[in-house]
Amino acid sequence: MDWKIKKAAGGLKGELTVPPDKSISHRAVMFAAISGGSCRVRNFLFSEDCMRTLEAFRAMGVNIEKEDDSVIIHGRGLKGLKEPPGELYLGNSGTTMRIISGILAGQSFSTRLTGDESLSKRPMLRIKDPLLEMGADIDTFNGNFPPVSIRGRKGPLKAIDYKTSVASAQVKSCILAAGLYADGQTSITEPFQSRDHTERMLEYFSADIEREGLTTRIKGLKELAPKDIRVPGDISSAAYFIVGGSIVKGSDLVIKNAGLNSTRRGLITVLERMGADIELLDVRGDVEPAGDIRVRSSDLKGTVVEAEEIPLLIDEVPVLMIAAVMAEGRTEIKGISELKVKESDRIKSMRDNFLKLDVDIHEEGNSLVIYGGVKVFSPASLKSFGDHRIAMSMAVAALVSGGDCSVCDTECVDTSYPGFLADLEKVMG
Repeated sequence: MDWKIKKAAGGLKGELTVPPDKSISHRAVMFAAISGGSCRVRNFLFSEDCMRTLEAFRAMGVNIEKEDDSVIIHGRGLKGLKEPPGELYLGNSGTTMRIISGILAGQSFSTRLTGDESLSKRPMLRIKDPLLEMGADIDTFNGNFPPVSIRGRKGPLKAIDYKTSVASAQVKSCILAAGLYADGQTSITEPFQSRDHTERMLEYFSADIEREGLTTRIKGLKELAPKDIRVPGDISSAAYFIVGGSIVKGSDLVIKNAGLNSTRRGLITVLERMGADIELLDVRGDVEPAGDIRVRSSDLKGTVVEAEEIPLLIDEVPVLMIAAVMAEGRTEIKGISELKVKESDRIKSMRDNFLKLDVDIHEEGNSLVIYGGVKVFSPASLKSFGDHRIAMSMAVAALVSGGDCSVCDTECVDTSYPGFLADLEKVMG
């Protein structure tokens, strides 16, 4: 499926509600499924990726009901999961594969995790190494890639103190999930702060967990208490409208009920530093704060994005690159290596598309350098590279092109935001 995107001559205006948060939806299913009772997850994201997580736990004996915008998950406790009848196919969801591996490492039965072509190229050594250190029996293809095979064990895992070389919420979450099945206290220390949805949710589910600086500790073998939870709007989905509202002249847009977790607001922080006109309204919530975001068009200026900021906006870097190209002056984005091992090599994917838009960007070591000042992009046929975030970023670029653009192969957007194009057309008036 291809999109035809017109120039947004009149700006982006009105109000918009983005889909529920994908990261939180995944985690809510996983921890509710191993809690000691029934949990209602309200405003759940029924996207392709999240449905893979649901189906994986259904295959392991968890009763899950759908009711309007909610799922009701009848947890089976830490050790109540059952051996699935076959392999667990996880589609494109790297979040599911990495975090669920920590849960499965502590089970008494064996499992095999597979995915689509893209997921099969995602590195898994970063979770395999710590799980092996905890005593898990885990193997991967060619040492580093899916399929992931995990063989059952009788006793608890071994508690470890682990320092990661990369700040990755998925790696951290995998180790913390495995820590639930370990005899003793497991700790993980990151080089920089990454998303903390797992820590917040485990604390909410009454896990014995504590945080100190960049270190998180969890004591194992304690059952999780069932809790209901409401998922806020996904700020990563809101990012396309935040950037679009900033760069399209005449924009005045309000994004309702978006998640405003401090470890997910890196894009807003950087854009404000660039001169964006962004206002946070009616911030509320406890486990996961949420609120409304008002964005109006502004004249952006280049900035430097430090490596320690990348984990706080890892999914938003492609659309941030659109803002940087439109901004006056030089923007440098440091610490880009993690962008090369996502659903696509996002640096290469964006560069290839930028060349079609008559824009040149270049790498300097582990940094990306963009000289901005572009007023209008050239009309072009752009590619998604099978990556939902590239597809939506290119749609934002098309809003400030000199004519109609197309974005090819956009089926991948269904993994996170099936209604994206309809929402974009709605706010274009």
